[in-house]
Amino acid sequence: MSPDSENQPSVEADLAAMRVGYAVQGSNPPVPESNLSAEALVGGWLPLLRRWLDQARNAGVAEPNAMVLATVDEAGRPASRTVLCKGLSEDGLVFYTNYGSNKARQLAAAPYASATFAWTAFAHQVTVRGPVERVAPEVTDAYWRTRPRGSQLGAWASAQSRPIDSRAALDDRLAETAARFAGVDEVPTPPEWGGFLIRPETVEFWQGRANRMHNRVLVTRVADGWSAERLQP
Repeated sequence: MSPDSENQPSVEADLAAMRVGYAVQGSNPPVPESNLSAEALVGGWLPLLRRWLDQARNAGVAEPNAMVLATVDEAGRPASRTVLCKGLSEDGLVFYTNYGSNKARQLAAAPYASATFAWTAFAHQVTVRGPVERVAPEVTDAYWRTRPRGSQLGAWASAQSRPIDSRAALDDRLAETAARFAGVDEVPTPPEWGGFLIRPETVEFWQGRANRMHNRVLVTRVADGWSAERLQP
């Protein structure tokens, strides 16, 4: 350890002091109450989620469709990772993965998930929770055809979530896969790869405000549509 590093405050000490006041200024104005209110959101969650996604994309946020997907493992313990949302409609949110991956096997055993988008540049967060199901094969195939060839080859080469001896072994698998499909114009969809749809039961919109008096509105599916209520921060 160098003398300079010894004089630096520890990360642990810094963590306690790290905070953002969410001041309303510049590119982070509050969402108008007419948009983020229980009355406005009774009509549904999709329009505001699309608006916030568009805001992040137009501002140049890297991978604005990234969301933290939470599942439970075989022992009922939480497991989370970041995935990309690749479909958004009234039906819900779609993402894709290898059906042999940890998350896919966990969803097969407990088909319910929580997914959180966090756009910190705007102090916006949205959490979607609901049951999960596989999308139809034709939906997977349609998305698969939009993927870059390199990503397609990677999906064939990787037995996702399974151990492998080394990075070199993984690179060898990719090279072997590239050679296998060298004369194929359109790489087919792997049989154990496809999409999942999260059908929202609840969608919570969060907006950071000064003094930790944040805006929170919870939209819940009911028999005849959606209900919405404001939550205390």
